[in-house]
Amino acid sequence: MSHGSKSHRQLGSIGAGTTPGRVYKGKKMPGRMGGTNRKTRKLKIVKIDKDLNVIMIKGALPGKPGNLLRIAPAKIVGKNIPKN
Repeated sequence: MSHGSKSHRQLGSIGAGTTPGRVYKGKKMPGRMGGTNRKTRKLKIVKIDKDLNVIMIKGALPGKPGNLLRIAPAKIVGKNIPKN
């Protein structure tokens, strides 16, 4: 914080003045990150335990522990989807 500046994370100027009188598309601005759906392919199902209602998967999964996952078969053209 040199010279007492307290605005290190604030946006500052977002464009010119009267002309063009608007903010250009694609201007880098604050917002939310995350909250999007992610797909992870080629994971191996190691074990399915029906007593504990658990599926063991080998590999890294997106999200934090305790999140819900949607598990679906891979859509590979020619393998499990007819070409039609």
